Amino acid sequence: MLKLPLLLSFALVSCALSIKAYAGDVVNYQVNGADYEGYWVSPADDAPLVVLLHDWDGLTDYEIKRAEMLAQEGYAVFAVDLFGAGIRPTEVVDKRQHTGELYKDRSKMRSLMNGALAVAKSRGGNVDNAVVMGYCFGGAAALEMARSGADMKGFVTFHGGLQTPSDQNYDMAKGRFQIHHGSADTAITMEQFAGLARELEAANLPHEMISYGGAPHAFTVLGSSRYREDADKKSWRSFLNFLDETVK
Repeated sequence: MLKLPLLLSFALVSCALSIKAYAGDVVNYQVNGADYEGYWVSPADDAPLVVLLHDWDGLTDYEIKRAEMLAQEGYAVFAVDLFGAGIRPTEVVDKRQHTGELYKDRSKMRSLMNGALAVAKSRGGNVDNAVVMGYCFGGAAALEMARSGADMKGFVTFHGGLQTPSDQNYDMAKGRFQIHHGSADTAITMEQFAGLARELEAANLPHEMISYGGAPHAFTVLGSSRYREDADKKSWRSFLNFLDETVK
């Protein structure tokens, strides 16, 4: 079961009181014989699709809340599980283990995302009118999907990993990009942020690179000590504008 952390539950109360709730579904599915547990929510048939990739905690109530916020705006969302059913690490060593395994096996990472996309399609997701977005580790995964040549309309990261593996590039990438980054992030540097901008420019890919002064890594995580309300609200508005311009 996905458990809502106490701090996060308090942080979300005011939001929950002000918007209509959409009842989503936990989706049990398999990729290459392994069990995964995602989350599907949709406000209408054939709504534009957002594929949401989780951070290094695995798919938790944070991503589910973001999915529901997007449903309020008219988007169907499939929140993907990249770790496996029941695997929701809480200790840093375990988070590093699960993300590290996928960083070392990029083919598996791509296979898991493609498998999840097929599940979204089976639920009625409009995969021909879709954007992929991710938080932290999920941001790095979104860029991995972009480099694979996935035929999505856009890719968005929030405080995500930005470095390109030495044996990869953006030659096959398609769609538009929007990158949200805290300039006070010590885990992912401004040099990496600038480097990605140069890569996207060289590949002639439409992109927005947006930095937020004073925002540390994980600045959108509600209820955490790193949360920065101003940067979170500004990045969310920019993301919604991006969706409005990218998927119809």
